Amino acid sequence: MNSELYINATSSEVVIALLHDKRLKELNRERSDAGFSVGDILLGKVKKIMPGLNAAFVDVGYEKDAFLHYLDLGPQFMSLDKFTTNAISGHNKTPFLSDFHFEKDIPKTGKVNKVLSHNQNLLVQIMKEPISNKGPRITSDVSIPGRFLVLIPFTDKISISAKVRRLEERDRLRRLVQSIKPKNFGVIIRTVAENKTVAELDTDLKDLISKWEKMWTSLKGAVPPKIMLGEMDRSITILRDMLNPSFSNIYVNDLKLYEKIKSYLHTIAPDKEEIVKHYKGKEPLFEHFGIDKQIKSSFGRIVNLRTGGYLIIEHTEAMHVIDVNSGHRAPGDKDQDANALAVNLEAAEEIARQLRLRDIGGIIVADFIDMRNPNNRKILYEKMCDYMKTDPATHTILPPSKFGLVQITRERVRPQVKEKTTEKCPSCGGSGEVQSTILLADQIEKDLHYLVKEQNQRNVTLAVHPFLEAYFTKGIPSRKQKWFLKYGRAINVKPVASQQILEYHFYNKNEEEIKV
Repeated sequence: MNSELYINATSSEVVIALLHDKRLKELNRERSDAGFSVGDILLGKVKKIMPGLNAAFVDVGYEKDAFLHYLDLGPQFMSLDKFTTNAISGHNKTPFLSDFHFEKDIPKTGKVNKVLSHNQNLLVQIMKEPISNKGPRITSDVSIPGRFLVLIPFTDKISISAKVRRLEERDRLRRLVQSIKPKNFGVIIRTVAENKTVAELDTDLKDLISKWEKMWTSLKGAVPPKIMLGEMDRSITILRDMLNPSFSNIYVNDLKLYEKIKSYLHTIAPDKEEIVKHYKGKEPLFEHFGIDKQIKSSFGRIVNLRTGGYLIIEHTEAMHVIDVNSGHRAPGDKDQDANALAVNLEAAEEIARQLRLRDIGGIIVADFIDMRNPNNRKILYEKMCDYMKTDPATHTILPPSKFGLVQITRERVRPQVKEKTTEKCPSCGGSGEVQSTILLADQIEKDLHYLVKEQNQRNVTLAVHPFLEAYFTKGIPSRKQKWFLKYGRAINVKPVASQQILEYHFYNKNEEEIKV
């Protein structure tokens, strides 16, 4: 499988597209002003204790207080609380735990009001970002993930990913980590650590320890709510968690982000450094590589399958429902059950892709085409499980019911990815009333005159639909040539197919939009 990463950065957001064999598999949008990221470690303050829910609401700086259940406190909560209190007051002389006196573990069946108190300061970690009208979900069982290892303070336990199957390799990794980890720090060994040398593991562990030290330093005198240890950029996080030999290209349109990613790869995988490429093309990155088209075709209510069938994806308050239809697929020489299986198998592959692409979580019910043969239902279930194996989110799949329904639960960590696949009417803008199009060129010229003459903007680029680009640049003399004679400087006109026909924007030499 050939994997490629495309990162399109603007002043307001960073959009990351992951492609496997040229097909869009994952899409992430991260706003530059986003306040939360899964994995962030923060200092919060208990605002409300709910004994009936056995939970508490904690102020972590979001408009809605974060939800903390008793079971998410972690067994070593009292030790963490003691460490946090001492670090804030400056009583801890070192971030290391070798001489730290541990408190007794809290019981699994305990009550939250026996452990927490109003206005208590807590060190917590984001488990789930704010979704809809809910605040973030948090935990006090903090951990710091790295490339090969995950550092867990206040325990000596070493765990190994179940995907590392060879017993001799599991023993080797356990011995290596045991010899290099500091006392009273636990470690989870990730799948990508398989066959890695002690030097590579030691470098990763030292990096995690340095992050813990940085967080300890930030705690001194800290007042909640405050971020103690922020997660890396989403693009760096994807590379950390998913980078493997199948990655062949990483395209980035932003120079600073390009240098940051290249520096990170130089640290974790020097042999992969050359796959990072700085995209300098005139066309937008996603348009040049055909990603915009894939987004438009993949995020609608109806998703077409290659052989003529299609999916209908609906979202209700309680669950997502996916209906599989054969459409105009030619029946061929196979019997009805065999044709239904063929459509269902293609649909199962697309459903697995859609769940990951849209980051759909919670309960999903897929209504496949009915099949009478129980063996075919078994084949469908096994294939569905195979297609979902590469999904990093925790999920459970139930076998098809006699009605052809497959029930899936999938971990929900971030809000569902939504992309607009429809466009407003280019004539009325959705209002039902048409604005005189003859005035559009005059309006653009008026705005251009204001920017060039009154604001003295240089290197102005006008981004318009290709139809308008042709109108402004074709002919002798063209509008563009007239602008040059009028203003004494060239005005760049850039075609952008993803824009509506009557939509236009101005950009400066740094490709930042100029608001008129």
